[in-house]
Amino acid sequence: MIVEAFLPAVPWLAPFLTFVRLARRTPAIRDAPAARGRLVSVIVPARNEAANLPTLLDSLLASDYNPLEIFVVDDRSTDATAAIAGAYAQRDPRVRVIPGEDLPAGWYGKPWACLQGYRAATGELLLFTDADTRHAPGLLSRAVGALEQERADLVSVLPRLACRSFWERAVMPLMFATLGFRFHPRTVNHARHARDMIANGQFILVTRAGYQAVGTHAIVRHEVAEDLVLAQAFFRAGRRWYLAYALELLETRMYTGLRDLITGWTKNVYVGGRRSYPDEPIRRALVPALFLLNALYWLLPPAVALLAALGTVPATWLAPATMATGFCVTFWALFNAGFGVSPLYALTYPLGQAVIAWIFLRSTFRGERRIEWRGRTYGPS
Repeated sequence: MIVEAFLPAVPWLAPFLTFVRLARRTPAIRDAPAARGRLVSVIVPARNEAANLPTLLDSLLASDYNPLEIFVVDDRSTDATAAIAGAYAQRDPRVRVIPGEDLPAGWYGKPWACLQGYRAATGELLLFTDADTRHAPGLLSRAVGALEQERADLVSVLPRLACRSFWERAVMPLMFATLGFRFHPRTVNHARHARDMIANGQFILVTRAGYQAVGTHAIVRHEVAEDLVLAQAFFRAGRRWYLAYALELLETRMYTGLRDLITGWTKNVYVGGRRSYPDEPIRRALVPALFLLNALYWLLPPAVALLAALGTVPATWLAPATMATGFCVTFWALFNAGFGVSPLYALTYPLGQAVIAWIFLRSTFRGERRIEWRGRTYGPS
């Protein structure tokens, strides 16, 4: 009986093989030498970021790096973003506020804000960072040290993700497991194809020369996954890049609730999935099918177990489905523990996967016809 139950459940042991890869938290930016001396212009695209901006600016101003200038590009915010940024500018001359210009046709908001920040910046190095991040004092000096040590034109880092609400803890680890396996820094740093490239838009440090050589944010003006496509542009231009973990030095809280989480991932997953295969039309076309298969893989065991318990399917299916579900729960308990989320949230994984399946369907249906974020709706250019 045990063998009969075990064999059909064997495919759900496969995720455990990924732990060898996911457990490697190297390279780490903390291991890079600290460097200072070259002017860094920090560019913060900010649209309706009043809740996040004080935390970010406090952390940037506490940096041990110098010299430093900070540009907050107020992207036509309708909240107190401009006022908060202005108050910081009055207290510290390193902070400047750039009132955002009207969004040109064919542009998305974030690339346009980044370009405006670049035009005002005077630094030899440019750091593009999001308002929902918190930087440790030593992060920037280590990132500049890594850029110099690796002789790179682009350095990006992966942060620690803060998950504080129920829905964040139920959904975000499941999302990031897929991303972590697909784009591990070891793979990205030895990329031989554009499909293996990515950068994290929450922290992208570039040399001015490299950034200008690839075409600035103008080349990603109509990209919702602008960080991924920008990294691919550095690859195609033959520029050096470096991706590292910064779990102790950078923290972000991307979304604060279910609605925010669904809206944010809806704009990203379908378009980003397709852009991650820029030169492979067949794989690009199969992205929706991969989304569906991922959801089915995780949801099938608990669904079959429930149906068998209700007598809707043969009772002999109950034991293997229950065992496979147990494998899934164990995997997510272990992953959550490493992710910084209570292992007990593994029990919610079917709910989290159901939310992800809905996000995938919603994102695929909308495609590029309707992308919503921060009070704006974008369509095809």
